[in-house]
Amino acid sequence: MTSALIDYHNGIYAFDAGYVRPLLAAIHLIESEGRAAFVDTANFEVMPRALAALAARGLDPDAVDYVILTHIHLDHAGGAGVMMEAFPNARLVVHPRGARHMIEPTKLMAGVEGVYGQERARKMYGKLIPIAAERIIEAHDNTVLRLGSRELLCIDSPGHARHHIAIVDRQTSGIFTGDTFGISYRELDVEGRPLIFPSSTPIQFDPDEMRNSIERMLSFNPDAVYLTHFSRLAAPAELGRKVLALLDQYVAIALAASEDEDKTARIREGLTALLLQEAHIHGCRLSDAEILDIWHLDLELNAQGLAFWLEAQEAA
Repeated sequence: MTSALIDYHNGIYAFDAGYVRPLLAAIHLIESEGRAAFVDTANFEVMPRALAALAARGLDPDAVDYVILTHIHLDHAGGAGVMMEAFPNARLVVHPRGARHMIEPTKLMAGVEGVYGQERARKMYGKLIPIAAERIIEAHDNTVLRLGSRELLCIDSPGHARHHIAIVDRQTSGIFTGDTFGISYRELDVEGRPLIFPSSTPIQFDPDEMRNSIERMLSFNPDAVYLTHFSRLAAPAELGRKVLALLDQYVAIALAASEDEDKTARIREGLTALLLQEAHIHGCRLSDAEILDIWHLDLELNAQGLAFWLEAQEAA
């Protein structure tokens, strides 16, 4: 376990959550005037790293005012219960659609077991700890949080999920985007240039809403975006345009699979081909096998999400 913090020299820090593999999920720590907030929580194993991050900044658990969830998928929210137990002054900040599932997480866990299978889901996420309703802030669109001298603006950002928010840090013009803006793994960087892809994870993916959310984020003219997978990216206007172009290709891949008996498999093949094509154009030095090893879970979940969306369109 490493407690090393990535210091962005603006009161924002990131550390590897240690979730599944290195450099898969980042947890962000925001600090202002001795007060702290965490953005996203990974899973139940998060606490040693979270406490080490606080200690590295000379803070104790009482300094944490907020645990903020961009959304309640369990690679972002699975550690919320253990964090709230450890941080007595903290309030949990979550989209109104997600609040009830943090108070009573039975249905949330059942949904995850439906995607991963019961044994794998419980190994990854353990037993979810309910959070008392009185400790929850429902972050409606344009909710403002005060953290020391910082102002954090919560905005509704559906597309990846209907229970998704993004957090605009007014002090730095940075936005914590969860998964709506996309995912970008540092192993595929080429000379500091990132490769970014949309995340169409099941079961609430909506490309039109994702496009609107990304365009709204870009309307703030952010200096940087902070992705949960994996952390800070500069030049977000250029990256946003790339995500939107790839989003159109995602939709085209899904529509091309509409007549297939196994839509998910056909979509996964299309996404795999698109990923490798973009990686080659990008100049990625990893082998195809190495790229697919890094992306295999995302390819599977993205294909499932597009298949869910396609079936919903056909049923409408």
